[in-house]
Amino acid sequence: MARKLRKKRVFFLVLILCLIIFSIVGQCVSCGGKTEEKKKTVSRTHLNDTLRNNMSDSPDLEEMETTLKRYFERWELNGAQIAVSRNDSLIYAKGFGWADKERGLEMQPNYVMRLASVSKLLTAVGIMKLVENHVLKLSDRVFGPQGILNDTVFTNVIKDPRYFDITVEQLLRHKAGFNNRAGDPMFSTRYIMMQNRLTTPPDNKTLMRILLKRRLGYTPGTMKHYSNVGYTLLSMIIEKKTKMTYENFMRKFVFEPAGCYDFHIAGNYYKDRRGNEVKYYMHKGSEPVYEYNNSGRMVEKCYGENDIPRLVGAGAWCASAAELSRFIASIDLLPGVPDILSKESVMYMTKEMPDHDYCLGWNYCAKGKPWIRTGSLSGTSALVLRYPDGECWILITNTSTWKGHGFSNDTMRLFEKLRQKYGPKMPKRNLFFG
Repeated sequence: MARKLRKKRVFFLVLILCLIIFSIVGQCVSCGGKTEEKKKTVSRTHLNDTLRNNMSDSPDLEEMETTLKRYFERWELNGAQIAVSRNDSLIYAKGFGWADKERGLEMQPNYVMRLASVSKLLTAVGIMKLVENHVLKLSDRVFGPQGILNDTVFTNVIKDPRYFDITVEQLLRHKAGFNNRAGDPMFSTRYIMMQNRLTTPPDNKTLMRILLKRRLGYTPGTMKHYSNVGYTLLSMIIEKKTKMTYENFMRKFVFEPAGCYDFHIAGNYYKDRRGNEVKYYMHKGSEPVYEYNNSGRMVEKCYGENDIPRLVGAGAWCASAAELSRFIASIDLLPGVPDILSKESVMYMTKEMPDHDYCLGWNYCAKGKPWIRTGSLSGTSALVLRYPDGECWILITNTSTWKGHGFSNDTMRLFEKLRQKYGPKMPKRNLFFG
């Protein structure tokens, strides 16, 4: 009997010891899991946190930089950024002139600037992400009971039945029927307020309700006309389909997967700028204008003429040339940076269109020539050229030019000369990864 009791005691002691050991092991595994989880949540180094002008210094490129400085002086630009990538490696990123002349801040490659209509390319990528995830189709109707924006506040005011034929793809290609014969609605806030007796600037839902009462300028799909309204509607479609704000969706599902962490919706005034955002300047001879909100105040065009945040996906983003270069690397089918879109989506976006029609997000993508995306607002110009040989050249400025699209065309010619002469002298490195 005593022997049986001893055996039972030994058994229970061994059992307790095993339980203690399993508990300790479990805690260790748990700690290891937490450590792994912490490792996953530690944010990687962001590109704009690392870049400085001296990182692109090279004796072989001094002559090129002298050419660029003279070019910027000729165009009376206060500041500009250049970013050059090759085969998904950032090989050059530099600032020229002033980020904020009055404060004595020289332009650096990590400052952010308004991208103007380059924002449309970003929005198009957001739409293609939703297409790939089967959230919507390019053939989906925009308005009407079966449309995406099927709220009665929209459908009840439509008198022109052609609105019900507009598709998502027509918005992307500027073929939805909108024109600017009465002025671009996205840049006519003050007049719209006066015409509709509004005491505050309309949000986009109110603006669209006003615009949808008008007849379309042409039957959707029959011609093209560059439209900021179309890309504003695309931003609203993203919000409707995702139940997220446009900005949050783009940040979480487009920019962060692309390795871009410093894209922001721009503000209207100097006081609204980000900590690393530049000051914007108008060209010489620019006259003050009435403030967009019908206050009666006279303001500098780049700070108050337009309600920039309301442009959302049509023209409100700001970023650095270097991070924009990183974004392009994520939608170009090259293996260096993982693409955030499928091969089929990228090819469809960049397919050359007949009759010089617009590509999806890009301006033009002619075979054997660079994919082109331009943008301009009061106080800024932006140009993206992604060449067939894998190079991408980007320019962003913080100053308006006096020649409109002539500046982009002139810069395209300059880039081609610089590529031919200095391309072989570019250092072999990748500033994307320090």
